[in-house]
Amino acid sequence: MTDAASAAELESLLLSRSLDDPELAAATKRTADIRVLPDVSVVKVGGQSFVDRGREAVFPLVEELLEARRTHRLLIGTGGGTRARHAYSLAAELGLPTGVLSSVGNAVAGQNATMLGYLMARHGVPVVSGGGFEALPLYLSESRAAIFAGMPPYAMWQPLPDEGVIPPYRTDAGCYLVAETYGCQNMIFVKDEDGLYTANPKADPSATLIPRITVDELVQQDLPDLIIERPVLELMKRARHVRSVQIVNGLKPGNLTRALAGEHVGTIITSGESK
Repeated sequence: MTDAASAAELESLLLSRSLDDPELAAATKRTADIRVLPDVSVVKVGGQSFVDRGREAVFPLVEELLEARRTHRLLIGTGGGTRARHAYSLAAELGLPTGVLSSVGNAVAGQNATMLGYLMARHGVPVVSGGGFEALPLYLSESRAAIFAGMPPYAMWQPLPDEGVIPPYRTDAGCYLVAETYGCQNMIFVKDEDGLYTANPKADPSATLIPRITVDELVQQDLPDLIIERPVLELMKRARHVRSVQIVNGLKPGNLTRALAGEHVGTIITSGESK
């Protein structure tokens, strides 16, 4: 079917069918997406992994990010870290709903973005939020990088978890959604471990590194501890652009640079078949 025929079919269905109609959904899937920022890499900087560690961890990573932007255009997302966990604990103890916890988590991730932004301000790297995303092409053209809080802006509309009140879509998911929505080149999670392990290596010395795995394989293994949020796996199953993510240890200088260059560092999770 030609693009013109697909567009005509989609218009007809939109005018005559419910928005939940399966045939309409299939027609939208056949319509090609525009990759808005296809040459941009999204880098998630973990809150616990880096910001909570202070100068010793943050400064070398900032220098590596600044050097990397010479050859790569970067969107840098921030996590919430320990302060977000503390806020979740207090809010849950007070009996507050998931949407409130989501708003609180967003505020903490925003604080980390602001701190990272001040560290990179003299290099012209801005912090963006809300409507500021509309100006991303300008920011990236001028400074080749921009910083954002990784929490998705669901606030009171955060999808409810199956159990408890902790927001299921947090900063890992938010950063991945940015990468997928903008059709970015890749999604790299910068953590304080060498990648995905069979168990938490901080608690289990027998845990082994998993260099590459598919989403389906990972879901089937049902590991008790994951280094990225589980909803990211569900999002990857439906991805149209970012069909793999990479997890690297940013405490080891050069790992992020190598990952941006396309090297297999750490763990790669794909939504397709293993290679």
